[in-house]
Amino acid sequence: MGDRTVTAVEGRGQVASHPVVDDAKDHARQGLLRRIRSPRRPRFWFEILLIAVSYWTYSLIRNAVPEQKAQALADADWLWRLEHHLGIAVEDSVNRALNSVTWLIVGMNYYYATLHFVVTLGVLVWLYHSHPGRYAATRLTLFSTTAVALLGYYFFPLAPPRLMRGGDFVDTVMVHHTWGSMASGDLKHMSNQYAAMPSMHIGWSLWCGLTVFALVTVPWVRVLALVYPVATLTVIVATANHFWLDAAGGTMCLTCGFAAAALWYGDLPYALPRWVPGTGRSALLPVQA
Repeated sequence: MGDRTVTAVEGRGQVASHPVVDDAKDHARQGLLRRIRSPRRPRFWFEILLIAVSYWTYSLIRNAVPEQKAQALADADWLWRLEHHLGIAVEDSVNRALNSVTWLIVGMNYYYATLHFVVTLGVLVWLYHSHPGRYAATRLTLFSTTAVALLGYYFFPLAPPRLMRGGDFVDTVMVHHTWGSMASGDLKHMSNQYAAMPSMHIGWSLWCGLTVFALVTVPWVRVLALVYPVATLTVIVATANHFWLDAAGGTMCLTCGFAAAALWYGDLPYALPRWVPGTGRSALLPVQA
């Protein structure tokens, strides 16, 4: 009797202990996930390394996608017909009109080749110093946007307007002998020529514009933030590097990027706290998950 009683008591004790252990494990997992998802102070050298490796990986994958020339040209013809059906196929007129103003189109060639990188990196640096609590989430938005774009390059190879068969477009870099574009001249062999959809010039410039507009209070800076993606749209069309619908594709990629950041951090990047512990004036402010 005594043995059976002890065994029963011990058995009940063991059964009762499992939920406690499971609850503790669940709590630990939730605590770890909460810490990972909480805004934290970015580390400078880690961010430099992360951005460099990420861009190298993006370029490697983008350029590793087979240059499906025949399919890319066929897709360009199809897209051009679709734009005619939608009544928006005016890229050739924009391209020829602006190409007639030499100083303007040359400036646009250099704009296309440089600002895409300079402005994006500038916004990242500004976020790192002035909005460290929002930096990781906005960076995740940018990285997710770019990752989604890689799917577009793989599944929908597309020739840019300047490479269309029988098209009436002017390759402005070739005509005016400007440098810097990976899409024309001697550098074209270093870049996939048939990865026009979606346009990351639009995806990145729109990310820059929305980020600055949302976080800056100076009126003229906010106006410039909105002008930047509009100017970029004009440039990519005027230089015959993209169709209007490539820009729509870039916007859709950015939407996916914002969705990824919101799902991971529980809110849009701009709604997160500006400061986190260990970032100067706000060292004592609590971190919001």
